[in-house]
Amino acid sequence: MNKHPLIVNTEWLAERLEDPNLRILDATTFLKMPDKENEEVGMWSGRDAYNQGHIPGAVYADLMHELSDPEAPLPMMVPPREQFVNKIEELGVGDGTYVVIYDQGALVGSPVVAAQWASRLAWQLRYEGFDDISVLEGGFQKWKEEGRPITTEPGHYSRAKFTGSRRPELLATKEDVKRAMQDESIILINSLSPEDFRGETNTYPRKGHIPTSVNVFFGSHGDPKTRKVNDETSIRETFEKVGALDPNKKVITYCGGGIAATWNALLLNMLGQKNVAVYDGSMNEWASDPDCPLITGS
Repeated sequence: MNKHPLIVNTEWLAERLEDPNLRILDATTFLKMPDKENEEVGMWSGRDAYNQGHIPGAVYADLMHELSDPEAPLPMMVPPREQFVNKIEELGVGDGTYVVIYDQGALVGSPVVAAQWASRLAWQLRYEGFDDISVLEGGFQKWKEEGRPITTEPGHYSRAKFTGSRRPELLATKEDVKRAMQDESIILINSLSPEDFRGETNTYPRKGHIPTSVNVFFGSHGDPKTRKVNDETSIRETFEKVGALDPNKKVITYCGGGIAATWNALLLNMLGQKNVAVYDGSMNEWASDPDCPLITGS
């Protein structure tokens, strides 16, 4: 059970920095989308950025190298449970603790306001059975802009005991998505930009979106100037338009590689929609398989 809000602001966190049960995780990872045709997607660890400055007490959670599956054919896939639990215990997360996760920004060179790396780790923790998690609104950038304390001193927590059980219903596979295309009780949400959705970009092996899916851009839920998340009424209206808050429906979110989709999933959870899964392979997997249909246009 989550005893704390799913999204918290900087003031909320600042008031709790000395709480011995608090665990602060810096989940920064950097992603640069191609500017030109045939240019590769760039992705790298945020460990150097963490070392250059972070919120006091925070430890670095390396999503790219330590909390994803090194054997998977695609980047950033869910790791074996044993690997995840061992690392997260080492970071001090487990029974009797609560977690605040932040990152240092979404996409390199993008004004998008979304804690997508923080929400990815939050989703992985929920998937493995840990609930008391909050994501920091505005992340490290907002914290820094407000003149709050920053340190280069590495954080450290005592090793914890993690006893949660995996929840397979939070993860969707390619086969789940194929079935969802034929099931009116399941809503598929494409979390990418409208341009990606319509098939106007060359980001993935093939263009377009999964048939029956609707577009809710993960970057549409915040203000780039204030770094604040939109008010709950506005976010609710966005998801109500596509029927995603119907309690009788299941929602599967997807994006390019299962990162941005977790931000939409977190917001849906915040609004009370609990029946949400993330398609971990997303377009990286779907668009690489010629047997998986895609359509263009809106």
